[in-house]
Amino acid sequence: MKTYSKEIEFATDKPRQVIDMTDKVLNVVRESGIKNGILIAQLPHATAMLALNENESGVKQDLLDKLNDFAPIDGGYRHDRIDDNAHAHLKAALVGSSRVLPIIDGRVIRGTWQSFLVIEQDGPRSRRRLVVTVFGESTTHD
Repeated sequence: MKTYSKEIEFATDKPRQVIDMTDKVLNVVRESGIKNGILIAQLPHATAMLALNENESGVKQDLLDKLNDFAPIDGGYRHDRIDDNAHAHLKAALVGSSRVLPIIDGRVIRGTWQSFLVIEQDGPRSRRRLVVTVFGESTTHD
């Protein structure tokens, strides 16, 4: 059994935005050399989230709009007395920050239209991280 991890650093430039991280996540799997196993992608932040969905401008804007319907920015939240970002915490709790997918024959198994999307809700941020861990059997026999 082999384990490979990589931390992908990136910045966000808007208060709320959706960023496609698919190519970067798939590159980590390729670098790992793991043929069959599990991929875990974790966004270690409380005000951003990680989704699997279509990387299309309409879907991305609809996601942002519906998340705002769920937790509007000016919702009068108790947490806003401390830090003006309660809406982002609530949205992140709803969507989540990690995804687990199988790897079979070197391919991450996901739907045709599923991309790894980071949804920023408390930007801009100069440093966000996506931690990708892959474990399983490698192409060279472990």
